[in-house]
Amino acid sequence: MKPPLSLLNPSMLSGSGSLMWFRKGLRVHDNPALEYASRGSTCVYPLFVIDPHYMELDPNAYSPGSTRAGINRIRFLLESLADLDSSLKKLGSRLLVLKGEPSEVLIRCLNEWDVRKLCFEYDTDPYYQALDDKAKNYASAAGIEVFSPVSHTIFDPADIIEKNGGRPPLSYQSFLKLAGEPSFSLSVELSWMPPVGDVGRCEILQVPTLKELGYVEKHQDEFTPFRGGESEALRRLRESLSDKEWVANFEKPKGDPSAYIKPATTVLSPYLKFGCLSSRYFYQCLKDVYKNVKRHTSPPVSLVGQLLWREFFYTVAFGTPNFDEMKGNKICKQIPWNDDDKLLAAWREARTGYPWIDAIMVQLRKWGWMHHLARHSVACFLTRGDLFVHWEKGRDIFERLLIDSDWAINNGNWLWLSCSSFFYQYNRIYSPISFGRKYDPNGNYIRHFLPILKDMPKEYIYEPWTAPLSVQTKAKCIIGRDYPKPVVLHDTASNECRKKMGQAYALNQRLNGRVSEEDLRKLRRKFDEDEDKQEPKPRRQRQKLIK
Repeated sequence: MKPPLSLLNPSMLSGSGSLMWFRKGLRVHDNPALEYASRGSTCVYPLFVIDPHYMELDPNAYSPGSTRAGINRIRFLLESLADLDSSLKKLGSRLLVLKGEPSEVLIRCLNEWDVRKLCFEYDTDPYYQALDDKAKNYASAAGIEVFSPVSHTIFDPADIIEKNGGRPPLSYQSFLKLAGEPSFSLSVELSWMPPVGDVGRCEILQVPTLKELGYVEKHQDEFTPFRGGESEALRRLRESLSDKEWVANFEKPKGDPSAYIKPATTVLSPYLKFGCLSSRYFYQCLKDVYKNVKRHTSPPVSLVGQLLWREFFYTVAFGTPNFDEMKGNKICKQIPWNDDDKLLAAWREARTGYPWIDAIMVQLRKWGWMHHLARHSVACFLTRGDLFVHWEKGRDIFERLLIDSDWAINNGNWLWLSCSSFFYQYNRIYSPISFGRKYDPNGNYIRHFLPILKDMPKEYIYEPWTAPLSVQTKAKCIIGRDYPKPVVLHDTASNECRKKMGQAYALNQRLNGRVSEEDLRKLRRKFDEDEDKQEPKPRRQRQKLIK
């Protein structure tokens, strides 16, 4: 299915210039802000601001990138911008790139250029909400029209919350009932755009390269296979939709998390995150496929269901103060997590001694992406499954390294997987040994991402510390020297985690969620006392193994 074509042509022009401020929504198809900016304007300024908040090199970061974004996501963004620039040039325009604090740059441009309309896609992220308020206040005072449509999501989160009496729905099913069937018309695709106006004294940049931003890429044997941009997004969409049977029968959470040569999903999430692909267009394409097949899966497990999960998290995140924190978050269980930086570093740096966990974390660092069930495995392991480290610490690492890192979805998933909100069956734990083996008994995924284990026999690939020394020697991988011993013993650690979760849940229930810092400190002390009363061997062993 092709996006509808516009009737826009030069004879429709009148009036003055428009500024189209790109942030996400890095596309030409189904872009109502871009369409409105072009309509009736003599010139359009398509602007993107390189934001040091996200893009400035941090030489002290634990991996290449800025403080807030790893190099994979920065590269993906630059590729998306270059593709957008190419698309705009085909329409007779081009992308204007400036650098600086976005609201300051924008206000300078509004002062410098002949602009009567300011257009940008509405964004629910708190960071952009603050920026947008500054921009709208300035534009309104200057008599500049502001047009900020909701097009990053299928539904307007504010509408759903209003339908629910001012509160976000806290379950997927209640969200579906409130949302109903979406009602939208895809924006027309432009066949021509007004030219760029006089930019005055503003120093316009080309889309920069990584090198021009100060990044020196270290030698790496493997990089993310996913290229940014609208063109690639639409190509991947066509490829996915061409297999109508696969689309009709798609059923999450089924799928193979160990499949890396051909991932068992669409891998469209990074394109939705940056708005290279319109979620509304994707939704309509899926509905068109469903019309032409005899039967198909339904939400929550279908592909449409996955888009609606995205809508659910966007809505809850938008309507929940402090959604990205435990403190002050009314829907989050208050739990005295461990503050153990050594365990966190072992997890982040793929040194847990559990090959399934470590292979996933290597894929995250190299590709900036992994299958959703792989994400579930490592998130559970870090939090309520084994290490009992705060979900916010894991969230921060995912937020920085994932190319599809999305504020609402990333926080929502960590709340879910740590059993802090949405999902409360904390006794159900992903095994770092048997879960991966179920999908990949030969350990091919581990052998690829952890080549130090490539010669380990399949009988030991998921728990190599159990291999006899003779087997380790033959495999050229001595555990404790070439590959680490486990940082915790899974059976012991998972049982301890279950007990701690049970006590934390009881505290939250007894105090009706009004848990104070002192209450958490008391429970933390109780956890420590309980550990001291137990056989000291597991604790000494953990301290020894993590060295």
